[in-house]
Amino acid sequence: MKKDISFEPVQGVNVAITRQINELNQAEWHVCLINKTNQTLTNVFVTSHGYSEKGENQQKTSTLRHYFTEIAPNSSVVVEPIMPQLFRLYNEYLVSYFLDTVIFDKKFIFVPDSIVEVNLVPIAELNLVGILHE
Repeated sequence: MKKDISFEPVQGVNVAITRQINELNQAEWHVCLINKTNQTLTNVFVTSHGYSEKGENQQKTSTLRHYFTEIAPNSSVVVEPIMPQLFRLYNEYLVSYFLDTVIFDKKFIFVPDSIVEVNLVPIAELNLVGILHE
Protein backbone atom coordinates (compact mmCIF):
# COMPACT_ATOMS: atom_id res chain seq x y z
CA MET A 1 0.00 0.00 0.00
CA LYS A 2 1.08 3.55 -0.70
CA LYS A 3 0.70 4.46 2.98
CA ASP A 4 3.38 1.90 3.83
CA ILE A 5 5.97 3.46 1.52
CA SER A 6 8.27 6.14 2.88
CA PHE A 7 8.64 8.95 0.34
CA GLU A 8 11.63 11.25 0.65
CA PRO A 9 11.28 15.02 0.01
CA VAL A 10 12.07 16.09 -3.54
CA GLN A 11 15.01 18.46 -4.02
CA GLY A 12 16.60 19.54 -7.28
CA VAL A 13 13.81 18.29 -9.55
CA ASN A 14 11.49 20.87 -11.11
CA VAL A 15 8.62 21.10 -13.56
CA ALA A 16 8.52 24.01 -16.00
CA ILE A 17 6.03 25.15 -18.60
CA THR A 18 8.10 26.70 -21.35
CA ARG A 19 7.41 28.88 -24.34
CA GLN A 20 9.34 28.68 -27.56
CA ILE A 21 8.69 30.69 -30.72
CA ASN A 22 8.68 28.47 -33.81
CA GLU A 23 9.71 29.29 -37.40
CA LEU A 24 6.17 30.59 -38.11
CA ASN A 25 6.59 33.10 -35.25
CA GLN A 26 3.99 31.22 -33.16
CA ALA A 27 4.31 30.25 -29.53
CA GLU A 28 4.73 26.57 -28.73
CA TRP A 29 4.27 25.51 -25.10
CA HIS A 30 5.77 22.41 -23.47
CA VAL A 31 5.93 20.86 -20.03
CA CYS A 32 9.50 19.94 -19.09
CA LEU A 33 10.98 17.99 -16.20
CA ILE A 34 14.37 19.31 -15.04
CA ASN A 35 16.88 17.23 -13.08
CA LYS A 36 19.21 19.70 -11.34
CA THR A 37 20.83 16.98 -9.24
CA ASN A 38 24.16 15.25 -9.84
CA GLN A 39 22.45 11.85 -9.89
CA THR A 40 20.53 9.92 -12.55
CA LEU A 41 16.80 9.68 -11.91
CA THR A 42 15.45 6.23 -12.78
CA ASN A 43 11.96 4.85 -13.39
CA VAL A 44 10.47 8.32 -13.66
CA PHE A 45 6.66 8.50 -13.83
CA VAL A 46 4.82 11.74 -14.58
CA THR A 47 1.04 11.83 -14.36
CA SER A 48 -0.72 14.97 -15.55
CA HIS A 49 -4.24 16.31 -15.62
CA GLY A 50 -6.10 19.60 -15.56
CA TYR A 51 -9.22 20.60 -13.67
CA SER A 52 -11.28 23.60 -12.65
CA GLU A 53 -12.86 24.37 -9.30
CA LYS A 54 -15.41 21.84 -8.16
CA GLY A 55 -18.98 22.78 -8.80
CA GLU A 56 -21.74 22.64 -11.31
CA ASN A 57 -19.55 23.49 -14.30
CA GLN A 58 -16.41 21.61 -13.29
CA GLN A 59 -14.08 20.81 -16.17
CA LYS A 60 -11.48 18.03 -16.30
CA THR A 61 -8.94 16.93 -18.86
CA SER A 62 -7.88 13.39 -19.54
CA THR A 63 -5.17 11.99 -17.31
CA LEU A 64 -1.92 11.44 -19.18
CA ARG A 65 0.86 9.17 -17.95
CA HIS A 66 4.49 9.35 -19.05
CA TYR A 67 7.43 7.09 -18.25
CA PHE A 68 11.15 7.78 -18.62
CA THR A 69 13.65 5.01 -17.90
CA GLU A 70 16.35 7.51 -16.94
CA ILE A 71 16.92 11.24 -16.75
CA ALA A 72 20.61 12.09 -16.68
CA PRO A 73 22.14 14.42 -14.07
CA ASN A 74 21.78 18.13 -14.83
CA SER A 75 19.50 17.55 -17.81
CA SER A 76 15.85 17.82 -18.79
CA VAL A 77 13.16 16.08 -20.82
CA VAL A 78 10.04 17.34 -22.55
CA VAL A 79 7.10 15.63 -20.90
CA GLU A 80 4.29 16.84 -23.17
CA PRO A 81 3.02 19.77 -25.19
CA ILE A 82 0.36 21.92 -23.54
CA MET A 83 -2.27 24.08 -25.23
CA PRO A 84 -2.85 27.66 -24.02
CA GLN A 85 -6.57 26.87 -23.65
CA LEU A 86 -5.61 24.79 -20.60
CA PHE A 87 -3.88 27.67 -18.81
CA ARG A 88 -7.21 28.70 -17.21
CA LEU A 89 -7.31 25.36 -15.34
CA TYR A 90 -5.28 23.91 -12.49
CA ASN A 91 -2.55 21.89 -14.22
CA GLU A 92 -1.25 19.16 -11.93
CA TYR A 93 1.86 17.02 -12.42
CA LEU A 94 2.63 14.14 -10.08
CA VAL A 95 6.29 13.16 -10.41
CA SER A 96 7.69 9.93 -8.93
CA TYR A 97 11.20 8.57 -9.41
CA PHE A 98 13.99 6.55 -7.84
CA LEU A 99 17.48 7.57 -6.77
CA ASP A 100 19.23 4.26 -6.17
CA THR A 101 16.59 2.33 -4.18
CA VAL A 102 14.86 5.34 -2.62
CA ILE A 103 11.55 6.57 -4.06
CA PHE A 104 10.74 10.27 -4.33
CA ASP A 105 7.33 11.75 -5.03
CA LYS A 106 6.01 15.30 -5.46
CA LYS A 107 2.95 17.06 -6.83
CA PHE A 108 3.48 20.25 -8.84
CA ILE A 109 0.37 22.41 -9.41
CA PHE A 110 0.18 25.41 -11.73
CA VAL A 111 -2.82 27.47 -10.63
CA PRO A 112 -5.32 28.95 -13.12
CA ASP A 113 -4.11 31.94 -15.11
CA SER A 114 -0.57 31.79 -13.68
CA ILE A 115 0.88 30.88 -17.07
CA VAL A 116 0.86 34.37 -18.56
CA GLU A 117 3.41 36.54 -20.32
CA VAL A 118 4.19 38.72 -17.27
CA ASN A 119 5.14 35.64 -15.23
CA LEU A 120 7.64 34.23 -17.74
CA VAL A 121 11.20 34.04 -16.46
CA PRO A 122 14.42 32.84 -18.08
CA ILE A 123 15.09 29.17 -17.33
CA ALA A 124 18.84 28.81 -17.72
CA GLU A 125 18.85 25.00 -17.79
CA LEU A 126 16.60 25.02 -20.87
CA ASN A 127 17.73 28.25 -22.49
CA LEU A 128 14.03 29.17 -22.74
CA VAL A 129 11.51 31.32 -20.92
CA GLY A 130 8.63 29.88 -18.93
CA ILE A 131 7.06 29.29 -15.56
CA LEU A 132 9.29 27.30 -13.21
CA HIS A 133 7.71 25.32 -10.38
CA GLU A 134 10.17 24.34 -7.67
